[in-house]
Amino acid sequence: VQLQASGGGLVQPGGSLTLSCAASGKITMINFMAWYRQAPGKQRELVAAIDRSGRKNYADSLKGRFTISSDNLKSTAYLQMSSLNSEDTAVYYCNAVQVGGSYWGRGTQVTVSS
Repeated sequence: VQLQASGGGLVQPGGSLTLSCAASGKITMINFMAWYRQAPGKQRELVAAIDRSGRKNYADSLKGRFTISSDNLKSTAYLQMSSLNSEDTAVYYCNAVQVGGSYWGRGTQVTVSS
């Protein structure tokens, strides 16, 4: 399974971005998709996750600003981010889990700066 993340870039403080993660390849049934991020000098952390039934989980610090969604037919997950600030600057990684494996995308850079 390959994951292609897109939508990152440079955004001003207070701005918004939407990331996409498209899965392809030997997909059987993806049960779980998630977004993680890793800022310079910090450990990778969970941002948000969604399971096949649509149940969502967020990092407490990001609730209300970030929204995860998915399109099961397209095997794609989205992350809508709003009210971005400099602390959101990181590489954002997509993760997908199906029976037999956990897969990671290469990541997409999000930089929040004026």
